[in-house]
Amino acid sequence: MAVPWRAVAVLALVLVGAGGAWQFQDWRYGSQLAEQARLHGETLNQLTLAAAAAQQAQQHKRLALEQSLASSKQAHYRKMADAQRDQDRLRDRLATADVRLLVLLDATDVANGCNVSASTSAGGVDHGTLRARLDPARAQRIIGVTDDGDRGLIALAACQAYAKEVSIPK
Repeated sequence: MAVPWRAVAVLALVLVGAGGAWQFQDWRYGSQLAEQARLHGETLNQLTLAAAAAQQAQQHKRLALEQSLASSKQAHYRKMADAQRDQDRLRDRLATADVRLLVLLDATDVANGCNVSASTSAGGVDHGTLRARLDPARAQRIIGVTDDGDRGLIALAACQAYAKEVSIPK
């Protein structure tokens, strides 16, 4: 049997050509895939950097808000302590009769039948008004009520400041 060398040569040439084409396609697609992988890596790196920058900005905003709220809280407690100290001082002065709590009476109200003297001391600023001195125990109760009111107003102001601080976007 005679081997047709021409057919073998053509077949070898076709196989070499196919292998060469395969290698060329591999090289071309391989370089495209490498370029795609490089671009993908750069995109991921940029996204990571952007996310890190956004997280850093959020942390800075949160820290600024925490510091602002802490200073607001300190101011609130300082106001509360000042109000408490003032109320305690007033309560002590009332207890020692250093200060008297007086009320002004309506001089035109004749129905009450009150005949409190309208005279004032030399140090008074109201001339000719009717006054009555309150019982020290009742004066203490009034001071307690005003103390509660002062605390409520201070707490309300602190809550409003907190709500304003938290609701304003920065």
